[in-house]
Amino acid sequence: MKSFNNKQVLVTGAASGIGQATALAFARAGAQVWLSDLNESGLADTAKMIREAGGSAQTLVCDVADPDSVQAMAEQVHAKIEALDILVNNAGIGSAGRFLDVSLNTWHKVMDVNLMGVVHGCQAFLPAMVKRAQGGHVVNTASAAAFFAGAEMPVYAASKFAVLGLTESLRADMASHGIGVSAICPGVINTPIVQNTIMEGAMGEGDVQQKVVQFYEKRNYSADHVADAILKAVKRNIAVQPVSPEAWGMYLGKRLVPGLLGKLSQQELPFLK
Repeated sequence: MKSFNNKQVLVTGAASGIGQATALAFARAGAQVWLSDLNESGLADTAKMIREAGGSAQTLVCDVADPDSVQAMAEQVHAKIEALDILVNNAGIGSAGRFLDVSLNTWHKVMDVNLMGVVHGCQAFLPAMVKRAQGGHVVNTASAAAFFAGAEMPVYAASKFAVLGLTESLRADMASHGIGVSAICPGVINTPIVQNTIMEGAMGEGDVQQKVVQFYEKRNYSADHVADAILKAVKRNIAVQPVSPEAWGMYLGKRLVPGLLGKLSQQELPFLK
């Protein structure tokens, strides 16, 4: 896909962070953008930014964890267009805490959004893309946590490992239809997801969460970098796209020195010291 001019693009989690930056990037490239999120005010802000820059945006309030909500969103979209050209399954939530400290409720909540949200999006929009028979692309936001599973991230890492595996299988499946599928794997990106991460056990004590937020703010690697990587992945049909130096380090380290990464994953986080 060499040009995004007049392409129909839907981005979930578009009210802030990576989703917002990605929607803006596609709009600047000439795409017609559909914005999806539960946060209505955030959606309105993103749409306003796009329209003020001369772009086109429509907002859709949707809970990606709810298959009926996603299907209803797809029906709204398909009532106006035949099929999407690009689907960006980006919505996600964070979780941190050792396995014995994490509740089953957190497991269900995170998996419902991070993994099943991707499944719901693909089930709702891919049939129309396949039927149209004009190709297209699906982008699934995974994480560097799909390469490196620290001891404090069992739920989040499991969800992102699953997204990466799903993406690999879906890429093989959709190839015969001319539809590309990419996994985007950001590292330490300064977005609101950190402030809203579910923290349990020692991670939820004292000012640990605020220290994590400050670390991400100090790192200050913006969501714009991820948006640029997403557009590049679609243009080049890249299977797996790490974003940030640490994400690349984890991606390569998993293949070259897995034992070293395994030892690093056992180290206590500096926020807990």
